[in-house]
Amino acid sequence: MMRPEPAGAVAPPRRGDLAVEELGAQALVTCAAEWDALARASAEAAPFTSSGWTRAWCESFAPGARLRLLCARREGRAVAFAPLIEKRWRLLGCPLALWQSASNEHSQRTDWALGPEGEEAVGALWGHLRDQGWEALLLKDIVQGGVIDRTIGAAAESDGFLVARWPSLQSPWLPVVSPEQLERSLDARFRANLRRRRRKLAGHGEVLLQRVDSLEGLGEALEEGFRLEASGWKGEQGTAIACAPQTRSFYTALAKVAAEQRWLSLYFLKVGGRTVAFHFGLQVGGRYFLLKPGYDESLGECSPGQLLVDEVLRDLFHRGARELDFLGPRMTWKLDWTQRLRPHCWLFVLRPTLKGRALHAARFRLGPRAARWVRGVVRWKH
Repeated sequence: MMRPEPAGAVAPPRRGDLAVEELGAQALVTCAAEWDALARASAEAAPFTSSGWTRAWCESFAPGARLRLLCARREGRAVAFAPLIEKRWRLLGCPLALWQSASNEHSQRTDWALGPEGEEAVGALWGHLRDQGWEALLLKDIVQGGVIDRTIGAAAESDGFLVARWPSLQSPWLPVVSPEQLERSLDARFRANLRRRRRKLAGHGEVLLQRVDSLEGLGEALEEGFRLEASGWKGEQGTAIACAPQTRSFYTALAKVAAEQRWLSLYFLKVGGRTVAFHFGLQVGGRYFLLKPGYDESLGECSPGQLLVDEVLRDLFHRGARELDFLGPRMTWKLDWTQRLRPHCWLFVLRPTLKGRALHAARFRLGPRAARWVRGVVRWKH
């Protein structure tokens, strides 16, 4: 469970006619209905903005941490939900009070549930954040140039705070089009390879696509997908879902939430009854998000992973989807399908204290050689 909020209520600060209140972990349940309604209504609807995603992440990766859940309202109507985690952190060896997005490498992207007045709402959230007790604010893997990046970055700089960005993920994506349009968009050599590998895979048995999208049979399907993903290099390097209890917990809880919310899309490519490729995917608002793929490496010459992408794109077209988002980093196998990239960044905001200025200069301006000087300043300061 998340750490409970201290007793006592504080009147929410206002920005124009927007009031911002800070909620505790109990709001993951009590505010779930209005939170998720807001997330679904967003033009950029995505799984990352839902209460269920945040709850699964917090319970798996940050049990016991203090959740700082900000909600902006206009005339009692929620227009934004923004979850943050309070923690102690070290930058260049210096301790800092950090408020950070509720995200890590398994989150793929940080986003908030925002209504039509998204930019105004984020501005109001910053107006609340500005007056809190953190020394550093860190938003991981936000869309570069998106509403969170540009609004908080500009507002923080305007208020005299120190802002820096680290480029992070460049996530490939492509529009979902008809099979004929898709084939014309692909490199001729890649198209030929797909046809050749499909024939080779068919030599092992009948090729079928299976989609799991409900609670029925979900546990068995997840175990099958987890085993396949861990059977190759991901398992050897310890990055597979099955390699860590908290990671397995997150994806299991997320799958249940997604099934209940009707955006679960687990895909399996089967050959002669044997599963040879797997997608842990979520389809929200016409967009398909690929969180985790896996394939049978013993059939690598048949490229079952790429053949599954081809099958999924065909199925998504018939389901009326408009986009496939590969998520994660730019990788060669993804670039076979598209050159479109969605850049992300980590947004850092530091208070303009002596320590904040020293850290900002050393980490983001002067480079690692200034680290010793920063540590000396901090020791002197304290």
